[in-house]
Amino acid sequence: MTRILAACALLVCCAVAGADDWPAWRGPTGQGYCFEKNVPMKWSATENVKWKIKLDHPGYSTPIVWKEKIFVTLATPDGSVRSLYCLDRADGKQLWKKDVPHNEKEMTWQGTYPYAHASPTTDGERVVVSFGSAGMHCYDLTGKELWKRTDLGSWQHSFGNSSSPVLYEDLCILYCGPNSNKGRNYIIAVNKTTGKTVWEAPFKSAGMAKAGFFWGTPTIVKVEGKDQMLACGDYTFKGFDPKTGKELWHCDGLMEYIYTSPLYSPKHNIAVAMSGFSKSALAVKLGGSGDITKDRLWHHPQNNQRVGSGIIVGDHVYILEDNGTPKCLEIESGKQVWEADKRSFSTNWGSMVHVDGKLYCMMRNGDTAIFAASPKYQVLALNRLSKGEFTNSSPAISNGEIFLRTNAHLWCISEKK
Repeated sequence: MTRILAACALLVCCAVAGADDWPAWRGPTGQGYCFEKNVPMKWSATENVKWKIKLDHPGYSTPIVWKEKIFVTLATPDGSVRSLYCLDRADGKQLWKKDVPHNEKEMTWQGTYPYAHASPTTDGERVVVSFGSAGMHCYDLTGKELWKRTDLGSWQHSFGNSSSPVLYEDLCILYCGPNSNKGRNYIIAVNKTTGKTVWEAPFKSAGMAKAGFFWGTPTIVKVEGKDQMLACGDYTFKGFDPKTGKELWHCDGLMEYIYTSPLYSPKHNIAVAMSGFSKSALAVKLGGSGDITKDRLWHHPQNNQRVGSGIIVGDHVYILEDNGTPKCLEIESGKQVWEADKRSFSTNWGSMVHVDGKLYCMMRNGDTAIFAASPKYQVLALNRLSKGEFTNSSPAISNGEIFLRTNAHLWCISEKK
């Protein structure tokens, strides 16, 4: 069943990536599915470490991998310079970097959150990166600038921004926001070759009642043979035509802090969205148009905090709460199948990755827990890096290697052959 789900998920891949590339946030499908089998399950600060490099500056974004290149974002602590690095996957050495200066003030949580949250994305010809208020920038794979958009607005929220760009056909799509005091919250699609605007889809402006804020990344899925883009905001879960930005449907029931990206099961034709900060979660059957709130299958009005995105495997939804508690829910009923003891794990802001029946989850202290993707709770491994590592990132997996990003280092985990 897991392989069937993986095959279905592969159909919605927006890039021309192979199974051994990790070209975007949450991999080739944007939902955390890795299609490989021979992936390491055991490592430490010294065991199965192919290389480890010191990063120039902190950041929370997840790296992406295309063939022999790794792309990762960093920023100076004050956000005055935001950078895209291209590294050699063989040894982590820098091939090139592009710096984007930004001298205007941008809000961040208590001055401690770095200004590099979003992951880059690539289709093998270009790599696109969002630096929040510093704009969206596009380069070829040698580092030559192809275009930039620095007119997208100043995004001001105390929690910063983290939505990653999405490449889809001839478009690059980006959620612009959140803005909490003034300014717009909207989704923009630009031509990926020229950077020119193709369409915009507005959400409520900052300061308006129930503006609802989104930190996740829109997800492109195939629903009944047609592509849809799933996104959240305005206290609602929404579906759009990714070619035009036209809203297709909306479902009420979310709340104001939506950190996770939407999930979708082609097997069940069910989409799942989750608010954070102890707010609501829901699942809805797709296929309708307009207001489809009546098609909700379940609605949990209050839950624990979750920041990282969950994953759907088979008939179940898996989520790792902020406090380090993994859970398993039935996708059709929302009924909880199991909940683990949180005392075994650190807190978590990263997102799950599914590999061959296993769930890889990176904790904030740098640990990576591996669970069975099963209605029976089972911890398969708990791998620890050096003391003092800290991260809000997620694993990136490519060609049997795992790339783990912390505030201080980038690690390549690989079993010796």
